[in-house]
Amino acid sequence: EKVAIAEQYLVPKSMRESGLMVLKEDLEKEAKTDKNDVAEAEFEEKKEPEESGTPLDRYVHSKGVPESLSITQSAIESLVRWYAREAGVRNLAKYIDKISRKLALQVVAEDEGAKLTKKSTRQTDSWEVTEGNLSDYVGQQIFTHDRLYDKDPLPHGIVMGLAWTSMGGSALYIETQGIKRGVDPEGKRRGGGTLKVTGQLGDVMKESSDIAYTVARNLLADIEPNNAFFDETDLHMHVPEGATPKDGPSAGITMVTSMLSLAMDKPIRNDLAMTGEVSLTGKVLAVGGIKEKIMGARRAGIKCIVLPEACKRDYDEIPDYLRDGLEVHFAEDYQKVFDVAFGTPEKQ
Repeated sequence: EKVAIAEQYLVPKSMRESGLMVLKEDLEKEAKTDKNDVAEAEFEEKKEPEESGTPLDRYVHSKGVPESLSITQSAIESLVRWYAREAGVRNLAKYIDKISRKLALQVVAEDEGAKLTKKSTRQTDSWEVTEGNLSDYVGQQIFTHDRLYDKDPLPHGIVMGLAWTSMGGSALYIETQGIKRGVDPEGKRRGGGTLKVTGQLGDVMKESSDIAYTVARNLLADIEPNNAFFDETDLHMHVPEGATPKDGPSAGITMVTSMLSLAMDKPIRNDLAMTGEVSLTGKVLAVGGIKEKIMGARRAGIKCIVLPEACKRDYDEIPDYLRDGLEVHFAEDYQKVFDVAFGTPEKQ
């Protein structure tokens, strides 16, 4: 939606204000005035303007502006994805205005033979602003890649969750690693059975981690009774980007899956993401921001998503273009999440 708004409205409006484009009807009026046909020009002004298919169709390049000068769709998509993720188009419009002003400066400077600074000079032979040369006009990306791990499957103990932020949905990794202690003189292992969490988590997420730890221990005891991993190993769970505060009740099933991945020595596929809170008995509870989270998943290249069964109605209201190509599973309890992440368990 933002890309379409930018292409049809923001770009031509910005280029017109920068003198790079003009309305076709303005050129026609000038041509008639040049022929001393003032009366006809005044008559045309009183007529209702004919509607074009889109506002963009009503614009043409100004005199002296290269016909190839344009902001391509790939550049606009990059602006939306890496510079202006927030709701609305205010920041997107500011970036487009910045590009238009710089293009106008370059056109005038080259026409008059003026010398520009290295930063303002055109870096390529083309007048097209593309994804490749976008940084020459608006600087480096504000947002970085959503994926911390490109390896498939992911390292043991790492699972991708989905979070809602003021900028929309985003990928949120949960990392769990084990800390094995030494043994005392009697041969007994020191430590084991404790959980430490880091990553500036709020009170709600800290409670979620405690619940997830209990659920994971119970599940492991049921699936692999002889596995003493949780008894012998201290766990450290971390949510990356520790400088960013995080809170909310939507990471429970991701935390359980992360702990089980480590305990069972089974990695998770890297195109799987999940969101949902978990109760102490393993029920998967509803969460909010489903549309934004689906958008964040698509942006991160996710193909398979696990959602709470109670969120199916919210998912059904999402436009088809966001759901297209996604493998979505709805879970009422954690057993369904386990089956998607690890396959059907074989009890020992």
